[in-house]
Amino acid sequence: LLEVNGTKILLDCGLFQGRREESAQRNRKFGFDPQEIDVMILSHAHIDHSGAIPSLIKQGFSGDIICTSATRDLCATMLPDSGYIQERDVEYLNKRNARRKDQVFEVLEPLYTHADALASLEYFTTRNYHRPSKIADGVTLTFYDAGHMLGSAIVVLDIDDRDDGTSKRLVFSGDLGRADIPIIRDPEYIDGADILIMESTYGDKLHEAVVDSEKKLEKIIVNTYKRGGSIVMPAFAVGRTQQLVYTLHKLSLQGDIPSMPIYVDSPLAVDTTAVFALHPECYDEEAREFLQDTRNVFGFDDLTYIRRVEDSKRLNHDTRPSIIISASGMAEFGRIVHHLAHRIDDKRNTVLITGWQAPHTLGRRLVEKVDTVRILGEEYPRLADVEVLNGFSGHADRDELLDWVGHMNYKPKRTFLVHGEPEPATALKQSLEQQFNMVVDVAVEGIPYQNL
Repeated sequence: LLEVNGTKILLDCGLFQGRREESAQRNRKFGFDPQEIDVMILSHAHIDHSGAIPSLIKQGFSGDIICTSATRDLCATMLPDSGYIQERDVEYLNKRNARRKDQVFEVLEPLYTHADALASLEYFTTRNYHRPSKIADGVTLTFYDAGHMLGSAIVVLDIDDRDDGTSKRLVFSGDLGRADIPIIRDPEYIDGADILIMESTYGDKLHEAVVDSEKKLEKIIVNTYKRGGSIVMPAFAVGRTQQLVYTLHKLSLQGDIPSMPIYVDSPLAVDTTAVFALHPECYDEEAREFLQDTRNVFGFDDLTYIRRVEDSKRLNHDTRPSIIISASGMAEFGRIVHHLAHRIDDKRNTVLITGWQAPHTLGRRLVEKVDTVRILGEEYPRLADVEVLNGFSGHADRDELLDWVGHMNYKPKRTFLVHGEPEPATALKQSLEQQFNMVVDVAVEGIPYQNL
């Protein structure tokens, strides 16, 4: 939340994701009055950045939500889906609680509904990259490509401060992507900043190169196929699924993987893939050339998109080697949970993790290769192989974050690190201080910073 020349500007408004009770408490309280916010800027569509927007509006926000056109189109699919999930989740919990007749319980309400999410879309307004626009008194906004997902933006605010008569540039990195990840362009460099708000997700880690992950993916598929198994991929419906489909399409055309059924089993992934197809202006040069050659980046003979629940259930009785890509990306809910339940206890199969897994999630327990996992209330022996590919990550690693700052011609006077667990944020703080002699704070919830 920024206060500039009497205007209150909100940068992103996402859902906290973690343990159910903690998430429910944190997501119902903003820590500020939504009615006092004048304008909101949305860096990209991922739910941890956009998912609380319908709640913000329910609690009184009435200003514009400014984002890129691709971000708005993705939100038009993702936010209603989020509302639907919350309605079904609360419905299940209320039914479960009602069966406990010896206890008094409070009837739960969803954070927002499918209808609330649809209504929130009326507040969105879009801007293109590199097109400065005045959004408040003395405040000019320009978007640059963050290279994190379709439509993701670095937020640059050029501010004429009425209080002290100075000009300042505030840069919010959003989530920074990596060079050479499939489909989307590389993150753009910014010439400088006076104040920097920066993500720190992988501030203490290095990723393998994307090309190395593609080679490992090919090897995993071939080896699993040879032993008669299937590959199950928990994947985020937005971004990761499309990257995997594109990569599998390339490997298939090149003859590097055997011909086998490939399923994308997620209605949200199907819908968001359609949005990706509508925005080739966001593609990198390789993807544009691939589109020109194939006419369809996200479709090929071995690939089937699944919407209907009945078709999803049939996959659990198909014993042929196959590849199943399904949401959620952290294997906490959705159709992927059922696919894991049916395949986790077969040593021929492989569970392939391609994204960050939050603590206390099924995905994290799989990454840790525990011997037994609890799925849908049942205990299963984890006999399937578990492989992890971090080269497909949409987040810049430590060196890529440092490189991005290093390209600034003038370095920030103050930097605030957000969007990271304490360890990577602290590690990145130390790296920035040592390498660039910067003043860096790891932002703390509820602590204001004034007169920057």
